[in-house]
Amino acid sequence: MGAIYLVRHGQASFGAEDYDRLSPLGFEQSTVAGAELVRRGVEFTLARSGTLARQRDTAATALKVLGPGVAVTEDARWNEYDHVDIARHHAGGAPQEDSRAYQATLDAALTAWIGAGAAGPCAETWPAFLDRCRGALADLVAALGKGEHAVVFTSGGVIATLCGALMGTPEAGLLRLNRVTVNAGITKLVSGRGGVTLLSFNEHPHFEADAAALLTYR
Repeated sequence: MGAIYLVRHGQASFGAEDYDRLSPLGFEQSTVAGAELVRRGVEFTLARSGTLARQRDTAATALKVLGPGVAVTEDARWNEYDHVDIARHHAGGAPQEDSRAYQATLDAALTAWIGAGAAGPCAETWPAFLDRCRGALADLVAALGKGEHAVVFTSGGVIATLCGALMGTPEAGLLRLNRVTVNAGITKLVSGRGGVTLLSFNEHPHFEADAAALLTYR
């Protein structure tokens, strides 16, 4: 049975002019996530990343630890939803200042985004986002041979949506799981004759005990 490991990117630069870049802590988290994958002894046949800078840099940093055996392929379908566009249309352009207050505003905006459906005003609607996430996963599963494994460096919204979809409720996945995804956390899917199954979500023992200071959610 093959497995797909979904790795959320390391901490980005919340509140900065350019959010889409890893913070120094984000690079450290990415290195630790790579070491955790090495510890598991998984041999990866395929590696994927979104095209966002925070995803690409997480992939490059983690793969340095994993070794030169796997080359990452970029695929924009693994990109996160555009939180700026969603906030602009559904929350009046909420500024990234206080993390907790912004999360509450974003949650409300995402709820409105989902509710607007295909008629929503954003450049990418919720149905379009869901379709591309599902398509990216389906194509990756199809590319894996029997018993082969893949690793994907992506974002919390993508991971939460796919996990929700595998449990039958992608909307609840995005709204309820997204907010608890940790930076550089690991989610494991398994693929077999019965299709794709969610085995574990948001694993982060690599950020516990002596590494607890590395745990972040945004």
